[in-house]
Amino acid sequence: MNVIALQDVWRVYDQGAEPVLALQGLNLEIAEGEYVAIMGASGSGKSTLMNIIGCLDKPTSGKYVLDGEDITTREDDELAEIRNATIGFVFQQFNLLASMTALENVMLPLAYAGIDLEQRRVRAELVLSELGLENRMNHRPNQLSGGQQQRVAIARAIVNKPRILLADEPTGALDSSTSQEIISLFNRLVDEGITVILVTHDGETASHARRIVKVRDGKILEDLLIGSAS
Repeated sequence: MNVIALQDVWRVYDQGAEPVLALQGLNLEIAEGEYVAIMGASGSGKSTLMNIIGCLDKPTSGKYVLDGEDITTREDDELAEIRNATIGFVFQQFNLLASMTALENVMLPLAYAGIDLEQRRVRAELVLSELGLENRMNHRPNQLSGGQQQRVAIARAIVNKPRILLADEPTGALDSSTSQEIISLFNRLVDEGITVILVTHDGETASHARRIVKVRDGKILEDLLIGSAS
């Protein structure tokens, strides 16, 4: 079953005299539980594609079907609800709140979802423990290594049990050894049934996915199945 279907999607930005064609009639289907790397150079359209998949932006034209529902014309508040319920985000710079502990950072999305305090704590502690951070829960981000911060960010992204995890250059700020740890974690999440979509310009990071979609000039250049992840 396809969890994501983009049909003839265009995204045009009016900037100055000439419109910018960020996406040009793009078609993409992603099945539930897939591990997909979206690759492309700066300006290729991959970030615009990620923003549309993540309900952070809307197509200028075309259709976006998520979980069998056409959400193309949904209002911003509806898209925010869909985003909070369905999609987790992981970023290169972690985006953790410096004044909060790891545990408090991970509890935050649960507060937005209206979960009571005790349940928030229990669920956040469980996810952090599953990611090997049981001894780092009360540390603030500046007391954690880069890899630990990224694992906290992943814990925050999955604590709401999203169907889809979107990761934007998630290993870009990490050394090679720590990057491998994060890639292994993504493999585990895929094995647990989460659809993982990795946006990257790095071929080494992309090579661990099970499908690579290459984007150039707002169009899909290649769509390759590469078998089981290593």
